[in-house]
Amino acid sequence: MKQNSNPQTPRIAVIGCGYWGKNLVRNYAQLGALAAICDHHKELTDSLAAQFGGGVKTFEEILADKSIDAIVIATPGPTHFDLAMSALNAGKHVFIEKPMTLSAVTAEALAKKAEEQKRILMVGHVLHYHAAFAKLKELVKAGALGRIRQVISTRFNLGKILDDEDVVWALAPHDVSMIISLLGDKPLNVSAHGNSFLREGIIDAATLRLDYEDEASAEIRLSWMHPVKEHKLTVIGENAMAVFDDTQAWESKLTIYRPALDWKNPAVIPAPGTPKKISIPPSEPLREECAHFLNCIATGTQPITDQREGLAVTRIIEAASALLGAKNSFISQTSPRRAQS
Repeated sequence: MKQNSNPQTPRIAVIGCGYWGKNLVRNYAQLGALAAICDHHKELTDSLAAQFGGGVKTFEEILADKSIDAIVIATPGPTHFDLAMSALNAGKHVFIEKPMTLSAVTAEALAKKAEEQKRILMVGHVLHYHAAFAKLKELVKAGALGRIRQVISTRFNLGKILDDEDVVWALAPHDVSMIISLLGDKPLNVSAHGNSFLREGIIDAATLRLDYEDEASAEIRLSWMHPVKEHKLTVIGENAMAVFDDTQAWESKLTIYRPALDWKNPAVIPAPGTPKKISIPPSEPLREECAHFLNCIATGTQPITDQREGLAVTRIIEAASALLGAKNSFISQTSPRRAQS
């Protein structure tokens, strides 16, 4: 559906209109911000332009168009750095779908360039804009769960299997982003193990662990060849426990548990307590994310998932990925270095 834009709404061009990019095109069109789209598949761009508006332009034409305020990058991960750097050099605000880039060096270069150019640089860690996770962060910050002891994140599905990113770069940014918002971006250690089943050197299933001060830890379990879809974040606190399960209906996405567990004198079998479902008004996380980007451009405020948050996520994933570097083998190691912020 085409919508008329408000003169005050930033004008957006979406680069990459495939699997996920078409959802960005739809949302920016419905927010009245879509100015142009770009993809090397002409039939796709013609179809989307007919449905949602926005002219079909080349990347070079978009860079040169002074009326376009920002560029949204939804292309494969290996292309992100060059496209984003070109956009920043052209004076555009930039939104990059995860992963921000495929190395901390290039992510830091983009972060510095955005700050030099005084442009908004936002990374597509969409779950920060999910109402259930926003509520969970609010509860953790208010101390409702008590001291956080462990976070466990599972992200399983059957496909989409990529050939230019492994499962860690493709899926883990979501989980690392959520975890560092709860436990901080400076884990003492990063460890990882994984398997290449389908193709040599491309990890299909992996487990990452982040160890923090005060004996807190986080574990991330990933697979894109799992028969049952599971997107779940479990937060274990001393006063309560929370489960954010994004595969559930809205009324069941966030549940709080208060088992009778004494951390100093644990019972053999703690009473489980009665789970409490937290009421969350339904909303589309991607719509909230897109609106947040537009608001940050209009007001000059930094995004929740800005370039520094994106850089912190990239550093942790790069550390884990380095531990999984041997081809077609099972690896379990511990990073000797502390992740940097």
